[in-house]
Amino acid sequence: MARLLALVTLLAASVTAFAQQPSTHQVNPDGSITFRYDDRSATKVALTIDAFPKPLPLTRDENGLWSVTTAVLPPEIYGYTFVVDGTPKLDPANSNVRPNYVSFSNNVTVPSTPPAPWELTAIPHGRVDHHIYTTHIVKNLPENQNAYVVYTPPGYDAKRKGGYPVLYLLHGWSDNETGWTAVGHADLILDSLIASGKAVPMIVVMPLGYGDLSFVNSGFSVWNDSAKVDENLSLYSQALEAEVIPAVEHEYNVAAGRNHHAIAGLSMGGLESLTIGLNHPDQFAYVGGMSSALEGRHFNEHIPGLDAKKANLSLLWVACGTTDHLIAPNREFISWAKTKGFDVTTVETPGAHTWLTWRDNLGNFAPLLFRSK
Repeated sequence: MARLLALVTLLAASVTAFAQQPSTHQVNPDGSITFRYDDRSATKVALTIDAFPKPLPLTRDENGLWSVTTAVLPPEIYGYTFVVDGTPKLDPANSNVRPNYVSFSNNVTVPSTPPAPWELTAIPHGRVDHHIYTTHIVKNLPENQNAYVVYTPPGYDAKRKGGYPVLYLLHGWSDNETGWTAVGHADLILDSLIASGKAVPMIVVMPLGYGDLSFVNSGFSVWNDSAKVDENLSLYSQALEAEVIPAVEHEYNVAAGRNHHAIAGLSMGGLESLTIGLNHPDQFAYVGGMSSALEGRHFNEHIPGLDAKKANLSLLWVACGTTDHLIAPNREFISWAKTKGFDVTTVETPGAHTWLTWRDNLGNFAPLLFRSK
């Protein structure tokens, strides 16, 4: 009994101490955010947040509590990390953490009025399913277990005549198959677009995006090795074509024919989607890339024999933020595609290589799909 009493006392003290700890972030009425970090032993604390290109220094008060208040921010979901004496640290009081193979960060939302498409609202919602299967193509996965996530729209009918159009939506380097839902909130964006009539009800498939998991485990410098980039792309393309697409078409009510199929992706996924889509116009009538990792790509080599008339795409859509380090190779790709006779829909918006850009991209790309032919 004495031990139980001691345990209850210790638990109560811990809860009280946690309750007394100041909130580590506070969204202010004007849209600015105040961040706090409690580490009295630290000599320097900064905040990295994808709203700003450079870290923001925190200042320490007389009690040793570090803090900073940002400028007024537009409504969005922002990723942030504390840097304490040079070491990245998660917010210890924020359980909203972005999944990633390389680094972790927390999320904080500046809400919008009315709510933004990526915010949770009282509208009909689709369903998100997580699938795991044994791959015979992708290398270095634990027990050869690969994965993909599938969004089905509100009111999905497995027996609907003609089926549903499908978008294969590919994530970027360092993310996993949940990137587009856990961070991009693609499911909520599609819910909002469908509810407002801006997009047609569609299935969205989000596969794990690696042909060889060592491509991400080796670190960012792997992008300097064109042979490894090519191998990863080749294996991933094979896995998508031979494993993921057949499984999805077996498990879901997917409409037949290229005019009901689209592929798009961001960064690494943009490289994959443009390469796969343009090499398989018999399967995809809609092809899109967002901030695509096209640096150093030789398009004639990787997309040989391309002819716009034969491809007969309903949409070739290429977007990139104007402050993204990949803006130049994306512009080069657009120029190259135009020499092949393509009418490229080009989107350049203010923004860097962040989810702030890609959520907006998806909100503008999805309404264009499955509207013609």
